[in-house]
Amino acid sequence: MRRGNLLHTALLAVLVSACGPTPVVITAELSEESATEGTVVTSLGDLEIRLFPFDRDAIFDSLTASAPRPEPPIPDSVLEAVNEVAAAQEEWRNAEARWGVLRDTLQALGTALEGLSRGQAQYRLLFNDFQDLEAEYNRLDRANAAAFNRFDDLQKASIVAEQEITLLREEWADEAFADVNQIMMMQTRESGLEILYDTTDASGVATLEVKDGAYWVVATYEKPYSELYWNYPVMIEGEMEPIRLTTENATERPKF
Repeated sequence: MRRGNLLHTALLAVLVSACGPTPVVITAELSEESATEGTVVTSLGDLEIRLFPFDRDAIFDSLTASAPRPEPPIPDSVLEAVNEVAAAQEEWRNAEARWGVLRDTLQALGTALEGLSRGQAQYRLLFNDFQDLEAEYNRLDRANAAAFNRFDDLQKASIVAEQEITLLREEWADEAFADVNQIMMMQTRESGLEILYDTTDASGVATLEVKDGAYWVVATYEKPYSELYWNYPVMIEGEMEPIRLTTENATERPKF
């Protein structure tokens, strides 16, 4: 079982709906580079946000250090395979985007040609453009199909290896983190605070009512081949500016 899911069931007795004197606004957004649009910022809706009154990662690190056997490492070959799949998918998507733009251009030219007489000079100019673009379209169509086939082949080849290492790491985590629920519940009681949780709305915003104190804002956003993880420390002291979870203050890690 992965760290992010270990406590989901066991802590329901401790988790409570947000309460306290201070409204705290948390925003979550993802920044990605697009080949056609530059930097694209997307609000992360339906993202589970948790506030812990202690550093949960420090607990996991301590249990990892004291585990009877080391955590199974992710083989370099598996990481390289995942990276190759991600790169192949990006290549395919870029090829498909260029192919789609050219297809729409050809359709527009075809419509324009239908409204002209073949004897018109404008028809001849547009027809020459259509022929040139049609040759480029056919080339891109073949490139698009080849890019997809490469992505599909790499993805199928990597799935088995990913599943095997995931199973090994989950079995290790069940053993190493067997006492994590009790430890976290004890630290919650000692803090005098509560573990709080909410989910962002469609605009990527969550608002909780929080008692003053030290917290760690925890969230996980899954990408196709990795995940963004936040364990962001904050001090709540009365009214404050919104807490922003962004690509820049997240840790990107493999999904194993």
